[in-house]
Amino acid sequence: MTKIRNPILPGFNADPSICRVGRDYYIATSTFEWYPGVQIHHSTDLANWTLVKRPLDRASQLDMRGNPDSGGIWAPCLSYADGLFWLVYTDVKRLEGNFKDAHNYIVTAPAIEGPWSDPVYVNSSGFDPSLFHDDDGKKWFLNMQWNHISHGVGGSPKHPSFDGILLQEYDPKAQKLVGPIRNIFAGSTHGLVEGPHLFRRDGWYYLTTAEGGTGYDHAVTMARSRDIAGPYELHPGTHLITSKDAPDAPLQRAGHGQIVETPDGEVYHTHLTGRPLPGLRRSPLGRETAIQKCEWRDDGWLYLAHGGQVPALEVDAPRGTAGSRADRSVSIRHDFADATLPLDFQWLRTPVPERIFALPGKGLRLFGRESIGSWFEQALVARRQEHFIYRAETSLAFQPETYQQAAGLVSYYNRHKFHFLAVTYTPKAGRALMIMSCLGDWQNGKLTFGLPEPIPLPDGEIGLRADVDGAALQFSYSTGGDWMPVGEMLDQSLISDEGGRGEHGSFTGAFVGMAAFDTSGRAMPADFGYFLYEGFDRP
Repeated sequence: MTKIRNPILPGFNADPSICRVGRDYYIATSTFEWYPGVQIHHSTDLANWTLVKRPLDRASQLDMRGNPDSGGIWAPCLSYADGLFWLVYTDVKRLEGNFKDAHNYIVTAPAIEGPWSDPVYVNSSGFDPSLFHDDDGKKWFLNMQWNHISHGVGGSPKHPSFDGILLQEYDPKAQKLVGPIRNIFAGSTHGLVEGPHLFRRDGWYYLTTAEGGTGYDHAVTMARSRDIAGPYELHPGTHLITSKDAPDAPLQRAGHGQIVETPDGEVYHTHLTGRPLPGLRRSPLGRETAIQKCEWRDDGWLYLAHGGQVPALEVDAPRGTAGSRADRSVSIRHDFADATLPLDFQWLRTPVPERIFALPGKGLRLFGRESIGSWFEQALVARRQEHFIYRAETSLAFQPETYQQAAGLVSYYNRHKFHFLAVTYTPKAGRALMIMSCLGDWQNGKLTFGLPEPIPLPDGEIGLRADVDGAALQFSYSTGGDWMPVGEMLDQSLISDEGGRGEHGSFTGAFVGMAAFDTSGRAMPADFGYFLYEGFDRP
């Protein structure tokens, strides 16, 4: 049989919610503090996927200025009913300390391309919401309940903080929750229950949840009940999918996904996963999306088709489909000749992008705003790292007048984890090249400087390049001739979920792109002529 290669959505595509409409499949994934919100990919064969839409793209839907790193859009749920796509999502405004301020919303659209509605506020009792459309026409809203009277603080989650799965009826005409709130599932003894999704089959309500925290103990837990309100009995194996007891499995951190059936009745289950670098428990590509072939057995429970609980790198594709491409290497160059930003790219937090970038018809212009790592208005436009081996390259025209102005090429995770090859100004060297890094220094965000002295630059355009091979990053530059290395090899493995604070402290993924800041407040522009990304399959 033809095969599906995992992950199906490489590079920071977490918390996959999947739905099928006819023969079209759609997956929505979390985008956290990156704007616009929610990634939706499309496929007709479950193997090959294309990014088609980020629906939360205006201020009336989403404003994340001030949201913390790894806050913002968590765990969307995408479904289709009544001639509409329904998208449920959380906007997390605080995640440190005992509290999580997590507000849940619903938007709808007649087609994936839109137009997507303004949001309807639902509740704030916890995160990871989903919407289930029952056979009788009723709609049910689920989310985990957060308990702040516990010791689940910041990057150290504890089970009592995850206080079960809530269920309440949603009235689409009144656009609000109605009826009693029921806590239908406390989870298994594995703990940290979140990410609920319901699926109905043969008179049973099947509930899949994520458990164990979104690190190396992650799992998909399954339960079922004849009554939507419970009580729910656990799967004979408790977990449908997990790598927690298989430290050598290539797909780690497996959990949080959803069931989908093909038109021919074949069944699959998506899940998030992470691929740590060889010999390191660090995953610069973040939490990615994978899929597993499943089967219903005579006992009425779902199991992985290949047996056991550990996810496979390759699974059988649906009958009659072509399977995955053999080589996923890419070479993509953008000259920014159009009036809209290519879909590869995102920026951070703000619904007012015209304040941080412009597309004048040739190249990309960034307006220097707040410091790199700001939670409010940061001029940083970047794309996901989707390969363990890649090259990123750009050209920059920029004339800084003070050391408070800088622009360049950045490998970025958050304010505590980045490497920035920047053109700036120093009184001694004039216009000069500098490396600024933050090496996982949570909470202080202390900068280190990767060169003994800034490198003086001649006038004119400068080329900037990053070459990444696994855990190693080498910056280079060119003033019109050969490319010359800048500084020593840098630790790219730090630009990962697990770098710095650790696996539960942040959970997005590495980006590479263009950045500018001007802390003098003069909004010095920086003009980038093109952006090249070449990614290579791991040999």
